[in-house]
Amino acid sequence: MMGVKKYFLLFLILVLNLNLYAQKEVRPDGDKIVWVLLIFVVTVFLFFVFRKKGNRKQPLIVRQRIKIELEKNRLYYPDYLKLTVKNIGNTDIDLDRPLLIFDNFWLKRKFRLKGIENRSFYPLYLVKGHPHNLNIDLSHFYSYDKKLRSYPKVKISIFNVKGRRLGSNSVYLRKTLVRF
Repeated sequence: MMGVKKYFLLFLILVLNLNLYAQKEVRPDGDKIVWVLLIFVVTVFLFFVFRKKGNRKQPLIVRQRIKIELEKNRLYYPDYLKLTVKNIGNTDIDLDRPLLIFDNFWLKRKFRLKGIENRSFYPLYLVKGHPHNLNIDLSHFYSYDKKLRSYPKVKISIFNVKGRRLGSNSVYLRKTLVRF
């Protein structure tokens, strides 16, 4: 599939760089323009015919976009966070494990989330238009390190399996003097 796009772009570059020589005499000589337009229309038609994969069409411009919502169960010192990831792009996405970051202005603690209740379901294939929900119990992290209770901010970053960052969202767990 990628080869067809490369050949099409190469053909367009070569056709657009042809030198057109002007003639000294003026006469109705439009057959060359008609041939160039005919060749262009045929190549565009062939491009769209070969672009089709099986029964599904691949979009011309692939946009991998997600919408991330991070909600807490209480206003201050929550026990649970609810992560909702919705694929709003025009193609399906393979999501890698989310990165949970406890942030305390100077220090950051990062954790990779595997799943819930000893079930690992990442990397996750997310179909376009579908959401994915994950409930995060913060008590596991607090039992791992007691200092995490003093961190006022939690941030979630989502990456695809190739390592490209798709988005992030953050919430404040307690009151702070300065929002950072």
